[in-house]
Amino acid sequence: MNLPEKFLNRMQERLGKEYPAFLASYEKPPHKALRVNTLKISREEFLKNAPFALSPVPWEENGFYIEEERAGSYPEHFAGLYYCQEPSAMCVGKLTAPVSKERVLDLCAAPGGKTTQVAAQMKGNGVLISNEIDAGRAKILSQNAERMGVKNCAVTNASPSQLAEKLPCYFDLVLVDAPCSGEGMFKKEPEAIPHWSENNVALCAARQKEILDCAALTVAGGGCIVYSTCTFAEEEDEKQVRAFLERHPEFVLEEEHKLYPHEVKGEGHYCARLKKTEGGTRNAKPYPIKRNATANKAFAEFAKDFFAETPKGEVTTLDDGRMYLVPAGMPALGVRTLRLGVELGEFDGKIFKPAHALAMSVKREEVKKFVALTPEECERYLSGETLSKDIANGWCVVGFDKYPLGFAKAVNGTLKNHLPKGLRK
Repeated sequence: MNLPEKFLNRMQERLGKEYPAFLASYEKPPHKALRVNTLKISREEFLKNAPFALSPVPWEENGFYIEEERAGSYPEHFAGLYYCQEPSAMCVGKLTAPVSKERVLDLCAAPGGKTTQVAAQMKGNGVLISNEIDAGRAKILSQNAERMGVKNCAVTNASPSQLAEKLPCYFDLVLVDAPCSGEGMFKKEPEAIPHWSENNVALCAARQKEILDCAALTVAGGGCIVYSTCTFAEEEDEKQVRAFLERHPEFVLEEEHKLYPHEVKGEGHYCARLKKTEGGTRNAKPYPIKRNATANKAFAEFAKDFFAETPKGEVTTLDDGRMYLVPAGMPALGVRTLRLGVELGEFDGKIFKPAHALAMSVKREEVKKFVALTPEECERYLSGETLSKDIANGWCVVGFDKYPLGFAKAVNGTLKNHLPKGLRK
């Protein structure tokens, strides 16, 4: 690999005798892994029926190395049973696991690896706010939360300073997977190599400082920041954390890890847990529910035929007709929001049409009409085709085995495909 000379010099100075082993790691292909989504399937059940060979990632109970090149093409992936994630990035889970998670903020959350990891730890309880400042990446984050069936999450598109202003001293846990110089991604994303420079490292460090200072304002007393990067630069890692502690004596460093690619089967990661020892907790106003009696009646009629038991929670109807099931305890956000809990569907003034997110949020036993597809039918459904099935007319969830893939509408023996076009194969 044509790695920058100044980068290599920095690494040689830092690693000393270990440098040749570090350099040799770049001659090997990048490691690939997945993390089982325990919101939908147990680790044991997934292992029993895994579609390809797996070997465990040591630092994440639900993480497994894979050799499969097309892991994203399997029905299990479309059903949200696993998330493809760089293995060393999963190390953050060890730092978030022991932390209280009633109120969680993932401040730089796209594409969603750490959001879905902590969501699985939360087991559907509490409130998770996943934020991404870039609008395009925020959309991808929202789609991943949807595919993984995360019900207690709001996806926001705001700056860290906006969230610090709206929700000060509110969160038990704040994840900061900071934008960085990406030195640990050179093998996986070689196009990042030409963009590396010492000046860019300095720019990233300055941006990380601002993000961390905003994060500090959002943490409640007794809460934690878990900070991570996929770079080796000390200015962005250890020195960044030490400088933060000097500026914020109310925080202490509880745990810190640096993974290098010559030491582990992974491309490299840094993570640290910082606890706020002083300060109180502020509550926020509850999310303002917009009630639309006509829309709610239309949804209730749909729900009577669709659900085995109607889900509990407040239903809000936005001005554009989209309807959401708002997670209990969701605060007023006051920033641009792409997703709010589970999107139920859309009311056009006359009828209610269910959203793909609703299908991805349910379990088979929770709905009255579930159609398990054969492997061949799964492929056809995921490609956008209609299917022939002799079932009663109306909306139904179709799935791989017992795991939802999306909606279809039965009309006189034909299942009309309602998988969103952007999600099809």
